[in-house]
Amino acid sequence: MAEYSALPHTADVQCGLRLEAAHVVGQTVFELHCQVHMAMLRMAWRQRNLKEIAGQLMRLGLVPLGHLTGRLPLGNTGRSDVSAFKPMQPSAAVAWLIAAAHKADREAIDSPPPRADIPR
Repeated sequence: MAEYSALPHTADVQCGLRLEAAHVVGQTVFELHCQVHMAMLRMAWRQRNLKEIAGQLMRLGLVPLGHLTGRLPLGNTGRSDVSAFKPMQPSAAVAWLIAAAHKADREAIDSPPPRADIPR
């Protein structure tokens, strides 16, 4: 979500890919799942994409049901151009973004934080 938020709103394709990646990674956590669909709804609103707006409104209504029943379609990108119920393999671009984010996280964990007691 941070990478999505950092992009200018004119970069719709990149924003969409980052939201899809965030959906794949975060869909099993209720709060993150809702946040991603709200961000997708905002992007659809900016684009005046009525099909995507309707799809995101429907998905926002389905998120609580999916979490209550444990029926979440893993790997699903969360966009209105795919079934809200179909598990899937993410596209190569989405999979690459997820792998890059995991790599960045591992590197951040492996590097020690700066020490306050060392003069600079």
